Amino acid sequence: QVQLAESGGGLAQAGGSLRLSCTASGDTLMTLPMGWFRQAPGKERTFVAGIRYNSVDVSYEDSVRGRFTISRDNSKKMISLQLDSLKPEDTAVYYCAGSNIPFGRAEADPNEYAYWGQGTQVTVSS
Repeated sequence: QVQLAESGGGLAQAGGSLRLSCTASGDTLMTLPMGWFRQAPGKERTFVAGIRYNSVDVSYEDSVRGRFTISRDNSKKMISLQLDSLKPEDTAVYYCAGSNIPFGRAEADPNEYAYWGQGTQVTVSS
C-alpha cells in the first residue's frame, strides 16, 4: 500500500513560483510511475505532469510545458513539481498520484492511478 501526502501549495502572484512536494510511504515507490493532476472548481481533474520510475521519461500537459518541472528522488520517496511563471488559470487543487504498475508509463488518464494524496491548494492572483 502506498500513501501520498502533498505540501507546498499556497498563494502566489501571477508570474511567481511555488514548489509542491509529495512524500510517499511504501517500499515500491521507486518502481512506480507518478503524476501530478489538478482540479479547478467545477471542472474535472486533469493531468499536469508525469514521470517514470527512472526520471528519464517525463511528460507535461501542453499549457504547463516550459513552466512546470516534475522531478523525483526515490531515495527520499519524494516527488516534486516546480511551478514557475504562474498564471491565474493555474489556480486549482493539485494532487499527487501513483500508478500501481511497476516500471510503467506515467499516463495522462487519472483512472490509471491507484494512489492519491489529499491535494494541496494553489491560488494565483492576477
